[in-house]
Amino acid sequence: MARTTKRMKAMNAATKTSEPLPLSDAVTQLKKYDTTKFNQSVEIAIRLGIDPKQADQIVRGSVVLPHGIGKTLRVCVITKGDKASEATEAGADFVGDADLVDKIKGGWIDFDVCIATPDMMGLVGPLGKVLGPRGLMPSPRAGTVTMEVAKTVKEYKAGKVEFRNDKGGVVHAIAGKIKFEQQQLVDNLEAFLQFVNNLKPAAVKGQYIKSITISATMSPGVKVAL
Repeated sequence: MARTTKRMKAMNAATKTSEPLPLSDAVTQLKKYDTTKFNQSVEIAIRLGIDPKQADQIVRGSVVLPHGIGKTLRVCVITKGDKASEATEAGADFVGDADLVDKIKGGWIDFDVCIATPDMMGLVGPLGKVLGPRGLMPSPRAGTVTMEVAKTVKEYKAGKVEFRNDKGGVVHAIAGKIKFEQQQLVDNLEAFLQFVNNLKPAAVKGQYIKSITISATMSPGVKVAL
């Protein structure tokens, strides 16, 4: 506890302002919080001017960040035949059809991404109760229900991130690691911000992006100027 308090005091001392900063300056500030032995994940949170209760204002998607996220994702693919061979060759960690579905129904979820081909959705549909709450359910809108199995597996292995706004209208995503080079983090964050900005629902009137905050696993948040 004493060590944690001392560390928090040091981070608070390193905080010069609570005012929003230009993105590059915000990353500079965030990297001052790199005081742990492990490589902290960097997350971005964007508060949107949407009504999350309205289906036509949901903001979700997936994007490949320029420098990846510093983590190798475990990819599960539910398919069969030639597509199963494609998935395996592309680097998928787990590939199967009914057997894999039964395993997941039994409570196994030792993966970060689940991809399925459209012909498997009859089997995959009932997994919604298990995968849905964990954000792992394959979805056409997110690009994880697809016939382009090899391409999709490679994208996730390269650092593709999937996101969906929460009940408060906030989008969260991992954008890299705190030990990334400054410009790598800036590039990733800019790419994510631009992607989300391009997803503005037609039904949204007024200001779309309300606020932006970046943080690391064990750091205070840093506000980014709009």
